[in-house]
Amino acid sequence: MDKEAKKRIFIAINLGERTKKALVDLEKEIQDSLPLEAEGMIKWVSGKNLHLTLVFLGEVAQGKISEIIQAVKGALSGEKNFFLKCRKISYGPPRKMPPRLIWLELEKSNELWRLVEKIKTKLAEREIRGKDGGEHSFLAHITLARLRSWQWRKINPEERPEVGREVNLSFPVKSVEIMESHLKRSGAEYSLVSSIPLEETLEEKEK
Repeated sequence: MDKEAKKRIFIAINLGERTKKALVDLEKEIQDSLPLEAEGMIKWVSGKNLHLTLVFLGEVAQGKISEIIQAVKGALSGEKNFFLKCRKISYGPPRKMPPRLIWLELEKSNELWRLVEKIKTKLAEREIRGKDGGEHSFLAHITLARLRSWQWRKINPEERPEVGREVNLSFPVKSVEIMESHLKRSGAEYSLVSSIPLEETLEEKEK
């Protein structure tokens, strides 16, 4: 008997086109400031793939997808739209040497933290758990680039290209998406499984 098909699933906030364009412009700005020898060590995330991961689930049986959708719907019940503010671009993860990513850190948000905890709780009720490294490990960020670590190790830390900069940008969160990741030789590609909207605020309803 064949094993049930599995999909590589994560729960995320997808970004609007205006936000994606602003981040692609930031990527280009950093690229233009880097020395030529750094070019082959960095793989930039394309605009269409920019997102904020809330929970990474990994390989999930096809039959569990509907349960995940219901869990996220339950977590979002009563939750309203909100804004997230960007903080700065840096190497990540923190204290990881050599770094693996160039990412955009977000300001702390009670709304986002509550949302993530509610999603994890609703998933756990269905015995579905993320692969994100623990209960308190969530660090809100948007990955802008991945570094080829084996090449990066050759660079003296004092000579590492500077990427840090403050970012004055905010964006609305109007929905949460369940996404499938397809791993290909050219890099990961993502497809939408389901989008669950947050409730509109009173001000938005009146517009």
